[in-house]
Amino acid sequence: MGPTPGYHLAGKPQYCSLRLVAFLLIILLFVFFGAGVLSPRMLMLGTRQEGAGMVYPQPKVLTPSRKDVLVLTPWLAPIVWEGTFNIDILNEQFRVQNVTIGLTVFAIKKYMVFLKLFLETAEEHFMVGHKVNYYVFTDRPADVPRVPLRGGRRLLVLEVPGAARWQDVSMRRMEMIGSFCAQRFLREVDFLVCADVDMRFRDHVGVEILSQLFGTLHPGFYGAAREAFTYERRPQSRAHIPRDQGDFYYMGAFFGGSVAEVHRLTTACHQAMMADWANGIEAVWHDESHLNRYLLDHKPTKVLSPEYMWDEQLLGWPAIMKKLRYVAVPKDHQEIRHR
Repeated sequence: MGPTPGYHLAGKPQYCSLRLVAFLLIILLFVFFGAGVLSPRMLMLGTRQEGAGMVYPQPKVLTPSRKDVLVLTPWLAPIVWEGTFNIDILNEQFRVQNVTIGLTVFAIKKYMVFLKLFLETAEEHFMVGHKVNYYVFTDRPADVPRVPLRGGRRLLVLEVPGAARWQDVSMRRMEMIGSFCAQRFLREVDFLVCADVDMRFRDHVGVEILSQLFGTLHPGFYGAAREAFTYERRPQSRAHIPRDQGDFYYMGAFFGGSVAEVHRLTTACHQAMMADWANGIEAVWHDESHLNRYLLDHKPTKVLSPEYMWDEQLLGWPAIMKKLRYVAVPKDHQEIRHR
């Protein structure tokens, strides 16, 4: 017996509607997951938003964080002092971004003697809880000490030639950092911090310093007039800054930012030093002089207070410094530099 006409007329629309519903469900799921709506990162953020969230003291608009120091530059860059930031909030923000921070340091010739203490104290105080790549530039790779590292932190040794003069090591630093920015740092880290090795971390130094471009106030000049700054004053040099110009005097021993911005800075400083060399002139404080010229023309987006660069042996511990975070190691400069 053949099927009745009513079977086809009633059954076909039902079958088609089921297919249509299934098709629409598949498309909806594809769009939902493909857009990342239920990706692990979005689920994490959604949970964070639906939960209680972080609990911290409310910022008070009419109560300044510090009354004794400048906390904002005229170009609206924050100046980082103890009491001006909440590290718990900042840590959460940077963890969500999943950043990796690179820390460059040069251990050339007998400056190798400072590297172990530098790395040990960095493991105790530098970017704790975040991923870090230590980039050690050295002419003595076999002498790099083995220091236990926290999870998510790596030590990478970059072999470079030594130099006859410490000034040449200092000036070539810009060239080498710029070169490695292009070769690998742009692929491996999000931010780069460039530091001197003859120092130690004494207190917390964390993500509060990170910005597109940061410089650190020199501990010897943070209260001085610009006329007293030891800028390069000879007009023949590309680092020249006239006496009626200048914002701050920045220390060459601690600067950084995004890898792209550090690449621009180090490349520009190296090119300026090469132009000076071709004209038979060397800036008074070498790469630091060129760093100050660059940061005058390209304002940093964050400025670190002298808490992040201090010498207690020379300067004591004034009340204005609530913490000493990155400090000089006592040494005989002449003996180390001329070995």
